[in-house]
Amino acid sequence: MVSRLDRGPVGNWWWTIDRWYLAAFLSLMLLGIVLSFAASPAVAMRIGLDPYHFVIRQIVFMAPALVAMIGVSFLDERQIRRLAIVTLAVSLVLMIVALYFGVEVKGARRWIDLAGISIQPSEFMKPAFVIVCAWLFAERARQPDIPGNFLAMLLLGLTVALLVAQPDLGQTMLLVGTWGVMFFMAGLSWVWIVALGASAIGGLGAAYEVFPHVAKRIDKFMTGEGDTFQVDTAREALMRGGWFGQGPGEGVIKRILPDSHTDFVFAVAGEEFGLILCFIILLLFAFVVLRGLRDSLNEQDNFNRYAIAGLVTQFGLQSIINMGVNLQLLPAKGMTLPFISYGGSSLIAMAVAMGMVLALTRRRPAKRSHIIFSPRAAGPLPAE
Repeated sequence: MVSRLDRGPVGNWWWTIDRWYLAAFLSLMLLGIVLSFAASPAVAMRIGLDPYHFVIRQIVFMAPALVAMIGVSFLDERQIRRLAIVTLAVSLVLMIVALYFGVEVKGARRWIDLAGISIQPSEFMKPAFVIVCAWLFAERARQPDIPGNFLAMLLLGLTVALLVAQPDLGQTMLLVGTWGVMFFMAGLSWVWIVALGASAIGGLGAAYEVFPHVAKRIDKFMTGEGDTFQVDTAREALMRGGWFGQGPGEGVIKRILPDSHTDFVFAVAGEEFGLILCFIILLLFAFVVLRGLRDSLNEQDNFNRYAIAGLVTQFGLQSIINMGVNLQLLPAKGMTLPFISYGGSSLIAMAVAMGMVLALTRRRPAKRSHIIFSPRAAGPLPAE
């Protein structure tokens, strides 16, 4: 146990960190490992790998993710901004590289292969994008002559263009939704609300017309016709589990569900551990989002306010999309469940994002005007 008298970096970190956030993140990471044991062996054997191939890789990825989250949580606001600027620049360059030299999977070029490790640059771009936009919005609020809002719009346009080119429309919607929340907090007018809403609707219509796979998924969701095997199977898994589940290792749906260890791990949790665990997972995500929004509203610093709100909004929207697809409440979309789904890039990038939340919500001493009392004076004298 760290003593309260310890004023070193670790002691100061321990007594200023929000330990409720930390407990929630560690709980989700632990659930990710447990559910990896439940969901991934069947997938590994089906494609001819060692049964615990994905489990081992998930644990291996978890170690640098935990180090990244704790390490980033030690940073101050200025260091967070510097890290975000560098990460965003590198990520955007790698996203361009992926378009020409990346690994193509199911018609999309989102990954690059570095020394045998597959990396998805857009995952690391997301938290950096939030921090940089929060900084631009805050600078615009501090100095109206700085075109922060305009620069944030240009940055949004650049990132959306790269995501659409991959194509990755799910991440595009996630990014636009997060940016919209931050822009709203920054005080946009109703004219901008209407304009951005119309643009979003127009973008969805264009995506439906331009990308056949998007039209197919929306049509299947609206009509229930066509190949709905994965979402139907995921719903069946949740129904079979009931309240208390079939028991660890007793699930059968995971044996035929292609993406049971990634996009549909929530369905495996429901079948083997029941709706009770699903509700616990949902409450953990809701706790982080609601606590983050509360903290952002209590912040006096504009940068902290926008950054915290943007990071937890992104975290929450991503979890809603994943769970919504599993429950057939949203059209099918490949989106990982934060900290729980298998995936190195998404796990480490999410750890960096939540490390930023831990850093920005650390308790900082309030600024007080100190008073010096002089024995020769009748009253207090202001400090120099």
